[in-house]
Amino acid sequence: MAVTTESVAEKNFQARAWHFAALMAGNFVLALGPWLVRLADTGPVAAGFWRMVLPLPLLAILAWHGRTPGPLDRKSALLVIAAGLFFAFDLASWHIGIERTRLANATLFGNAGSVILMIWGLLALRRAPRGREWLALSAALGGAAILMGRSLEISTATLVGDLLCLLAGVFYAFYLLPAQRARATLGQWSVLLLVALVSAPVLLAFALLMGEPVWPGEAGWGPVVALAISSQLIGQGLLVFSLRHFPPLVIGVALLTQPAVAALVGWLAFDEVLGLPDMAGMVLVACALLLAKMAEPRVTGAIRTR
Repeated sequence: MAVTTESVAEKNFQARAWHFAALMAGNFVLALGPWLVRLADTGPVAAGFWRMVLPLPLLAILAWHGRTPGPLDRKSALLVIAAGLFFAFDLASWHIGIERTRLANATLFGNAGSVILMIWGLLALRRAPRGREWLALSAALGGAAILMGRSLEISTATLVGDLLCLLAGVFYAFYLLPAQRARATLGQWSVLLLVALVSAPVLLAFALLMGEPVWPGEAGWGPVVALAISSQLIGQGLLVFSLRHFPPLVIGVALLTQPAVAALVGWLAFDEVLGLPDMAGMVLVACALLLAKMAEPRVTGAIRTR
C-alpha cells in the first residue's frame, strides 16, 4: 500500500463547509448503487459493464486535463491491468451478491476493504494486531457472524449473497493496492480511466458466459445510466475533491452513512425490515470499518470507497 511520508498528525487539514458537503454527498450517492443495480433489468454483471463503459468519454476528458508527466511504462501498465482485473472481479461478485441479500448487508460487506487491508498490512509486517486492530477484528468477526446467521435464517440464498459481497470486499482491497501505486505516477483520473478500459471487457465476457441480458429491456436505460453517473462520476468525483481534506476518523464516520442509506432504501423500496440482532451486527461491522480506517496510514487522495 503506497503511503505518503506525511503523517496524520503532521498534515494540516483545512476542510471547509463545501469539502464536508462533498464528502457526505459522495457517500450518499455511492450508497444508492445497490438499489440501481436491482432496478436495472440487465443482468447484475452486465450492469457493472455499463457502469464502466458509459462514463468513458468524460473520464477520458478528465484524465487528459489532469494528466501527469509520468509515462505509462511497463510497471504502471501491469499495475493498471491488475487493478482493472480485480475491480472487474469485485463488481461481478458484488452485483451478484446485491441481488441475493439485503442492501444494508451488501453495502457493509462490500466496503469491507478497510478491514481486509488492515489484515493484509499486519501479514506484510509479520506482527500481531494491537489495540484498535484487535477491536476492529473482533467487531468484524462478531458482526459478520450475526449478519450471516440472520441471513441463513431467511434463506441460504441470502447467506450466499453475503459471502459474495464479502468476497467482493476482498477483491476491492486487492484492487486498491495496485491502483494506489499506479496513481502515484499516472494521476487519479488516468487510473480510473484505464481501470475502466481493462475491467469493462472482462465484465462483458462474464455477463455473456453467464447468459445475462446485456441490453436494457422494459426498465430502459435510466437505471444503468444513473448507476454509471452516480457511482463512477459523481460519487468518485466528489470523493476525489474532498478526501484529501480530512483525517481517517472523519472519512471513516462519513463512510458509515453508506450502510445507513442502503438500509433505509432497502426498507422503503423492498420492505427489508431490520430487527434488533441485524442492527447489532451492522453496528459491530460499522465499528470495525471505522476502527480499521483510523488505523490506516494516511493515503492522500486514496480511492477508498465505491
